[in-house]
Amino acid sequence: MTIFDNQPGRPHVINAGVPRGVFGFIGLAIIALIAVIVLFNCVTRIGTGNVGVLTLFGRVTGESLPEGIHLINPLKTVNELSIRSQTIKESASVPSSEGLMMSLDTSLIYHLNPDRAAEVFQKLGPRYEDVVVEPSLRSSIREATSSHTANALYTGERDLVAKQIFDQLTTQLTARGMVIENILLRDIQLPATLRAAIEAKQQAEQESLAMNFRLQK
Repeated sequence: MTIFDNQPGRPHVINAGVPRGVFGFIGLAIIALIAVIVLFNCVTRIGTGNVGVLTLFGRVTGESLPEGIHLINPLKTVNELSIRSQTIKESASVPSSEGLMMSLDTSLIYHLNPDRAAEVFQKLGPRYEDVVVEPSLRSSIREATSSHTANALYTGERDLVAKQIFDQLTTQLTARGMVIENILLRDIQLPATLRAAIEAKQQAEQESLAMNFRLQK
């Protein structure tokens, strides 16, 4: 602020303004604050068991970051995806080769291929399990069981069916960026009447074998 002294014969100016050093200090403080903000945005941390996919203004750059601390472009956004083993449990009514409906409980163990994370995020999004994994599992289960009889599925062909589902899912999902680890058939439930008939047949076969053994002896 400037004040003029109006006394006759002694005109002079009194400067009561803010010292220039104050403005310099404020400027340095603002620059330092901006630098801290930029530096903070340049550092990112990817959690354990995750991979970070980078996007710039909504566009996937194709870059992915492993777990740990990284320096990145402050304008880029990090989207984390899990690469840990995940389990999907599916309970469904499926047909046998005779057209009989069975209840089958299945577990799929898989994980995301970290080298394909950027592609998966771009084409399938973070909900890739709902988009492609679960539908593929349901389809593979129905296709595998429809080529086997109910009796075979209930007795001795579970491993064969599990392998068939595993091979089909590997073919379908490997191309989409997934790694299939295992397929487990937890339980197969047949209609009560069919289950009773199969068990009665098995019992009759065991009795027949026992009778033949006694006759030969």
